[in-house]
Amino acid sequence: MATQHSQPSLLLPRVLIVSRRTLRKNKFVDFVGEYHLDLIVKYGAVPVIVPRVSGVEQMLDSFEPIHGVLLCEGEDVDPLLYNKAICDLSQEELEEIRRLHSSDTAIDKIKDSIELQLVRRCIERNIPYLGICRGSQLLNVACGGTLYQDVERELLKKSGTAVKHINYADYDGHRHPLAVLDNTPLHLWFRDSFNPHNNLQMMVNSYHHQGIKRLAERFKAMAYAPDGLIEAFYDPNAYDPEEGKFIVGLQFHPERMRRNDDDQNDRETFSASVFDYPGCSRVYQEFVKAVFAYQKCLVRCSQERNVVKTEGEMKNQKKRIVRSFSISKLSTAYEDPGALLIKLTVGAADEEEEKRLKQMGVTVRNSTSFIKRVKMNKEGKEGALKLMESMSTQQLLDLVAFYQMMSQTGSLVLEEKLTCLAT
Repeated sequence: MATQHSQPSLLLPRVLIVSRRTLRKNKFVDFVGEYHLDLIVKYGAVPVIVPRVSGVEQMLDSFEPIHGVLLCEGEDVDPLLYNKAICDLSQEELEEIRRLHSSDTAIDKIKDSIELQLVRRCIERNIPYLGICRGSQLLNVACGGTLYQDVERELLKKSGTAVKHINYADYDGHRHPLAVLDNTPLHLWFRDSFNPHNNLQMMVNSYHHQGIKRLAERFKAMAYAPDGLIEAFYDPNAYDPEEGKFIVGLQFHPERMRRNDDDQNDRETFSASVFDYPGCSRVYQEFVKAVFAYQKCLVRCSQERNVVKTEGEMKNQKKRIVRSFSISKLSTAYEDPGALLIKLTVGAADEEEEKRLKQMGVTVRNSTSFIKRVKMNKEGKEGALKLMESMSTQQLLDLVAFYQMMSQTGSLVLEEKLTCLAT
């Protein structure tokens, strides 16, 4: 009996998350933020951690089936991936940025390579994708968008508005305003948090110094910071969680927007009251809903392919069985004589052919009778073929078995008769 784990349709969907590498006690350690993992598990999916290890990008097929991808924190996306043109910052400014954000500006090309391949796989196959912070930036870059290399510095020049997007001294507690656009998935998730007086605004946590500069054409913005930075976007042509479609990027961190209390039980159960807004957990809930729907779609498509394949194999097998009942098997005794008879009657037969016909009892005098027998055999063969076309494959298999059995039996009886005649 098959166990639950041997039936793909009963397996829980898998969400891939790439780890981040850091140095601890003179050793490299890979990790993933626990809030992401807890929320994925809470809504019923299985987080599968893809280690940030050189060579893993060649092994991504081994992580199949992939039902969803969540990419989150990490170092800066390599500017060479999006900013090959003239940079708006001077060399002195770039050096100052590296000094101020030394922990983030250390480019990780291996992580970039692994995650870019996963993003492209999601785009090509419409695999549900949720990008948080770096994950949203990478999604935009993979689809042709660009990034600011330093948001606060570049947007201050552009808009004259200063917004603090990163606070190293208050990692989880930092908040800044966000204006949500109406009739977007983000508005739907956080709708219970708005009132007529806040103009669809909320306070969000962020920790980044890169950000969306030019949004890729396929995406639509869902929210802006006061300095004009796009803080959330989605693909309107690839968004329908009920149908397994979900391509979303969030620059802010909904998983870290929690009340600062000491109630460990609430933290472990992740109740809605733990978050600043109910929509924070709803982001992950809708993502996992799409992951489940995508898994069902994969299973359904696989089953349909198997049915088509099976039906095709059965049809071909049936054709092979029908062909096995050829004229040579159903009417061997008449096929060649009939052909020779036709040649004889039109004067094309030589003496050897006439001799062979006479040996089989076929002469010009009894040719009419013989032709009738050939015709009857041909009609019988056509009728047999029509009958077999209407038979099931199993019935044909049974018929083949019976034919083989009768052939063997006939050979045995004939052998016995010949033995008796010889003695």
